[in-house]
Amino acid sequence: MKRPIIAMLLLAALPTHAATTALYCGKVFDSRSGQMLGPHTIVVGDGKVVDVRAGKAPIADVSVIDLGDRTCLPGWTDLHVHLGGQSSPQSYSEGFRLDPVDFAFRAVGYAEKTLMAGFTSVRDLGGEVSPKLRDAVNQGLLRGPRIFAAGKSIATTGGHADPTNGYNSELSHLLGPPGPTEGVVNSIDEARQAVRQRYKEGSDVIKITATGGVLSYAKSADAPQFTVEEVRAIVDTAKDYGYKVAAHAHGTEGMKRAVLGGVHSIEHGTLMTDEVMRLMKERGTWYVPTIAAGRFVADKAKIDGYFPEIVRPKAARIGAQIQATAARAYQAGVKIGFGTDTGVGPHGDNAREFIYMVEAGMPATYVLQSATIRAAEVLGVDDQGVIEAGQRADIIALAGDPVADINNVLKVDFVMKDGTIYKQPGTSLP
Repeated sequence: MKRPIIAMLLLAALPTHAATTALYCGKVFDSRSGQMLGPHTIVVGDGKVVDVRAGKAPIADVSVIDLGDRTCLPGWTDLHVHLGGQSSPQSYSEGFRLDPVDFAFRAVGYAEKTLMAGFTSVRDLGGEVSPKLRDAVNQGLLRGPRIFAAGKSIATTGGHADPTNGYNSELSHLLGPPGPTEGVVNSIDEARQAVRQRYKEGSDVIKITATGGVLSYAKSADAPQFTVEEVRAIVDTAKDYGYKVAAHAHGTEGMKRAVLGGVHSIEHGTLMTDEVMRLMKERGTWYVPTIAAGRFVADKAKIDGYFPEIVRPKAARIGAQIQATAARAYQAGVKIGFGTDTGVGPHGDNAREFIYMVEAGMPATYVLQSATIRAAEVLGVDDQGVIEAGQRADIIALAGDPVADINNVLKVDFVMKDGTIYKQPGTSLP
């Protein structure tokens, strides 16, 4: 974001032929500095930000959208979603009744809801639908966020992402034990093979389940499920393909092994200790808390029949702790990126995570940066997350000032992604 005096000096430098749209914003959030600025005009052309000018700058032969009573921000990124599904009491039986195409059609609606909530990018951490959904969005066939897709998560036998958990013996015998192709590994060689399979299938990032999980049909939510050597083999192989590795982890030991093995981010981190925080700070490991998912499962655990009985105590115990862990991690100086684990909770409600992060003691400016410039750092991209010339024209606007009142994040009514407008005040049509 140019400072106002710089923008005034560069007023004549704009190549007007490149501009197609100008947005006049009453306030603009500068994610690089974490400051809320006053009125600015953002000029957009060919899917990029062309220029940013202080005030309401007149620009000839360009359509102007007046957002003078709104706050403009870089489009948000949710670093942890699952667009291929959404939790319900039927979730555990639908896998046996529905076909992959059924989940794919549902994902279309989930993707659009996510975009309309102001999230122009997401990292989908686990689901066979996501790479194909990404391609359809990129081809302009569907309306949705930019998707960085993990594809099938990598697990160990019986681990959180073992697709056969809960199957009876007859069905398990019929299908046979899943292996690296299905994302289930039990050795260093198989770990490497599973990463290479994800490359073959077109993943953008690697996801491992370093500990048990809450919603899997298994007893433990926190037992470690990889050795350090297996994690290191996954990380090293991922580097061969330019991949970063995200690790689902609730338990302390599995989290520690994942950090020592070199993962890029820890997801959830429920039972994170001071020792793990120290290791993460030493190694530059990111933390993506997903408070929203924790609160959702803790609430639903109170409802008889919502979860299977093997899942219910895990949801009650683990879910309720994530917000407090996030607060401690922030105070300790662990790097935090924004992520919700949406798909556990309802798609389109992603922005509630901002509110929960502020409740945990994080400043509003910090949490907005976590979903913009910091999220871009986690993804390893340098063309989004800030409103500056040359960046992707991913811009959202909302009523009110989210720094003054974080609840305003729920009021997004303008969404632009790559220069295309998907939502304007009073309408959701491009």
